[in-house]
Amino acid sequence: MRILNGLPSVPSDWPASAVTIGKFDGVHAGHRAVIAELERHAARDRLRTVVVTFDRHPLSVLSPERCPTSLVSTEQKLDLLAETGVEATLVLEFTRELSALEPEAFVRDILVDALHARHVLVGLDFRFGHRGAGDVALLRELGIRFGFAVDLIEDVKPDDSRRVSSTWIRELLAEGDVRAAARLLGHLPTMRGVVVHGAARGRELGFPTANLAPEAEGLTPADGVYAGWLTDAGIRYPAAISVGKNPTFEGILQTQVEAFVLDEDIDLYGHRIDLGFVEHIRGMVAYEGVEPLIAQIRDDVARVRHILAPERRR
Repeated sequence: MRILNGLPSVPSDWPASAVTIGKFDGVHAGHRAVIAELERHAARDRLRTVVVTFDRHPLSVLSPERCPTSLVSTEQKLDLLAETGVEATLVLEFTRELSALEPEAFVRDILVDALHARHVLVGLDFRFGHRGAGDVALLRELGIRFGFAVDLIEDVKPDDSRRVSSTWIRELLAEGDVRAAARLLGHLPTMRGVVVHGAARGRELGFPTANLAPEAEGLTPADGVYAGWLTDAGIRYPAAISVGKNPTFEGILQTQVEAFVLDEDIDLYGHRIDLGFVEHIRGMVAYEGVEPLIAQIRDDVARVRHILAPERRR
């Protein structure tokens, strides 16, 4: 996938395109349905497929106090978009200047002059331009004027009632229900970050862990222990993942995300890894002493091994 960082990076001879626009936070099942339809239109009319997205959530600029935590970083989002097969993604820096563009200027500058759009696919609630003044009806009017067709994509509703959304996925992750979140995402909820030195308590207990730096990317799920996968340099390892403040020990004030890799003793310090969450095992508990904690960790590892066994055999 070609990444275009800002309008100046779009070549002047960019070919005619099928385009969709959105935040694409999480690149969930709803987004993937849009991209699949985009690819069908593009194949039929021999167009380039392009996703237009932003480098941050618009509310982080317009109303920071209401801005939700992103499900993924921009880097993660681009990796997920690349997996869909889309040919190019235009990443726009979301600024107050961009938000102040009137709807017609937004369409003319981005869709028409830069991307030479012939098809534009959007959802029913799509808004664009200054203060969200543009809606689907206006987009269709502008499409007639500038020479592109507008197609609407129906919401994806797994239970025939609630549509897939980043908000719903955040709610599930806040509850620790990573399995349900994965169904809505179409991929595992994943954190990414550099492995840093911790207090080495895991090694002292016989279960050395890879600790993610506090500034790790991706939304942190609820405190607890999870079965999951640790990926380093393209190699995937089964792991027991702990999220929380380790209440058995005193003085830990910040949530820690750490993973014990099953059946491998590997040095991951300084490595940039992904942690994919498969299933919540239990909540975070304070134990009276080290021995009960070690017994619980052994049980956790056994459960992780059982949960991940079917996929490990593939």
